[in-house]
Amino acid sequence: MNILNQLDLREEIVEENEIIKPTSNNNFIEANTLKVNLEHLKNDCIIPVFSKDNETTISHYQFIEKTYEIVKNLFPDFTPSQPDIRVSHIIKGRTPSAIGKPAKELLEEEKTLYYERCAFVIELHQAKEYINGNTLTLSIGGVRAYNQENLYSKKSIEKFKIFIGYQNKVCTNLCISTDGFKNDIRITSVNELEDAVTNLAKGYNRFSHLNMMKKMSSYSINETQFAHLIGKIKMYQYLDKSKQKEIFPFGLNDGQINSVIRDYFNCTNFSKDSNGNINLWNLYNLFTEASKSSYIDNAIERNINSYEFTNYLCKMIENESSDWYNLFV
Repeated sequence: MNILNQLDLREEIVEENEIIKPTSNNNFIEANTLKVNLEHLKNDCIIPVFSKDNETTISHYQFIEKTYEIVKNLFPDFTPSQPDIRVSHIIKGRTPSAIGKPAKELLEEEKTLYYERCAFVIELHQAKEYINGNTLTLSIGGVRAYNQENLYSKKSIEKFKIFIGYQNKVCTNLCISTDGFKNDIRITSVNELEDAVTNLAKGYNRFSHLNMMKKMSSYSINETQFAHLIGKIKMYQYLDKSKQKEIFPFGLNDGQINSVIRDYFNCTNFSKDSNGNINLWNLYNLFTEASKSSYIDNAIERNINSYEFTNYLCKMIENESSDWYNLFV
């Protein structure tokens, strides 16, 4: 089944047996993550179990491998890249034979490890779009975090997150919309992933997503408005919870907001112009760049909040409307 048969091929189809490797030196997520490959996850990592019945969890390797297989079937006219995988929160252990042995004397075969959190992206390089001079490629990915499972119980339904959207090749920032994300996929076996990924891909409106992102570049704010917006965003974090519920939420933390301010002045690709103006496409990319410093288990949610918040600013400017953030002071 080809659910992207409406796509224009802007690049010659790669030979079927060719594997495209991620080309960017940047990472789609930073924080404390480490880049690994599938072979490492398959051969070097143990699989956590549910402690009360010793039943295995679905491993990171199984999750990624199955998703890759599904992507190949969903998009037969495109050659998916090798998964770009980032992991964090390493859990170290040792074999029973190494009990009591000093850590510095451990042999490699006596060590065990797995990663609590894992995120990956698979790109379809031939599915390209262009916004404000930036090349975007269609991408599918997922997130798994064992800290969101109760591994002290018996085997139960396990939680996964999957997404489809675009990756900005200028900076590897992910551009994910609300309808391109499922944050609570519950399955008992890896084979149940197929329906979840297929339904997400079918329900994703890429035309609406692209049009909204293109629209962002049509609106700008000046330096005074940017300063006012940043001030309000910083104030939002300290409002009473009841007051926050009345205001459009903003998901980045204080350190990430400071990164947005720094990059407003210094970012090579998305900073202000010589007059201090910045269009909302550039501001959106400052938000998504900052969200890359989030931990794996909440990075995509913050990325999507950046998209929704920027859309909200577009509507505010378009309608010259006034609210708590009030850009028209």
